[in-house]
Amino acid sequence: MDTGRASIARAAERPGTVLARAPPPKGMSDSVTVGVLSLHNSKETKAILNAVEALGHRGVWLREENLTVSVRDGEPALDPDVDVVANRMLLSNTEQPCELLGIAETLARLRPTLNEPSHVLTAFHKVATGAALAEAGVPIPDSLFALDADRLNEGLGAFGEEAVYKTAIGTHGGGTWKVASDEDVNPVVGERYAFLQSLVEGGSEENADLRVYVVNGDVVGAMRRYAPENDWRTNVALGGRAEGVDDLPQSVADIATEAAEVVGLDYAGVDIIEGADGWYVLEVNPTAGFRGLYRATGISPAPRIAQLAIEEAGGTVDEDEVASLATRFDTSRPNGTPKRASVSGDQSRTVGYTEEVLVSGTSGTERVLAKSDTGAGRTSIDTTLAAAIGAGPIKSMTKVKSGSVKSGKSRPVVDIVVGVGGDRHTVAASLEDRSHMEYPLLLGRDILQHYQVDVTRRFDGQEREREEEEEEGEE
Repeated sequence: MDTGRASIARAAERPGTVLARAPPPKGMSDSVTVGVLSLHNSKETKAILNAVEALGHRGVWLREENLTVSVRDGEPALDPDVDVVANRMLLSNTEQPCELLGIAETLARLRPTLNEPSHVLTAFHKVATGAALAEAGVPIPDSLFALDADRLNEGLGAFGEEAVYKTAIGTHGGGTWKVASDEDVNPVVGERYAFLQSLVEGGSEENADLRVYVVNGDVVGAMRRYAPENDWRTNVALGGRAEGVDDLPQSVADIATEAAEVVGLDYAGVDIIEGADGWYVLEVNPTAGFRGLYRATGISPAPRIAQLAIEEAGGTVDEDEVASLATRFDTSRPNGTPKRASVSGDQSRTVGYTEEVLVSGTSGTERVLAKSDTGAGRTSIDTTLAAAIGAGPIKSMTKVKSGSVKSGKSRPVVDIVVGVGGDRHTVAASLEDRSHMEYPLLLGRDILQHYQVDVTRRFDGQEREREEEEEEGEE
């Protein structure tokens, strides 16, 4: 299976494709330049770029500070000038993914590109992924996608007592709920379409699945992920734990590699779960993180991705060096980082003391005014608002402390999706009666950690008034 090395041929076959510079012939040892396209700050991107350098070639981080495409006298030009592009454009958390896909597609028309945008689009949309896999005979759970609420709810009962309800676009376990057969669901959550899927339950007492990382048709590592206490989702980003898998069944490896090939990805994280009658593919992730995989297995896919990109452009690598580098996860600042780029965080994203946000549950979305509170560890939602959007079900209880109640008090915790600007955050919010407070939603550090908070800025334009809020601390 050689999905990665075929991308030049695939690109050349597409109508309108312009390869502005042919790669050097295979076998040449001249250094090549690998561009990694990633507009977000990512340890995985740093690791790939550092692996390129360690293998004797040049890596360049393609991002806002340095990327330009120009056309003069009918000739397109890319700056920085790279031989090949490794696409790691993160689409799931943005409001306008088509903008980012368009950037990736532009580069794919100028240079050979790993994880071509058209294939990333398929993987990015879970319903499209499921359709592609099912058509190819790859096992997936039963599912139902409908744009009409009545059609969606009419089909809910066919999934048994419980079903999985998830947004077609999501990441880190965000936008995924269990729903009962007698609940009402909406085909849209926030600004994302949603669908139903069978709940696959294996024989284990713990909820678990497999994340299998595939590069160029080969499995480079696998881990078993366990759901955290009081949750059923296994994502490490949600607090799940992971352990390496040394004895991956060949049948599972075959399913994972076939899934990546069917979707058309040169590298991917394939999520697979075992049911009572076999294995099923849940998702195929084009920008799957691998920090958790490295912690669980001691293996980093970064050198394999770097090798694939280098060889795609006609360069050569030392196989023993690739194997050696795979035991490291070098996330230091790469040499190819643009000088003006911040590698510690995106400082351009700012929220005010109050912000207008979208908050969504399983059955509705509301646009509300929220208050930012860096002293609160967890986002908090008013009970009336939670009922209006269908937040829930209750997944756990949290102990909340305040100055007036030294012993603290317990509150239910529910999943909600909060849209801040063009970003979507799925958080476990505490449920409380906020009817006596001005704002029905309090943004805690679980969301604010991604932003700078400007306490002088208010969406409603009012002067800041002191409002007593409780600082949350789980016990």
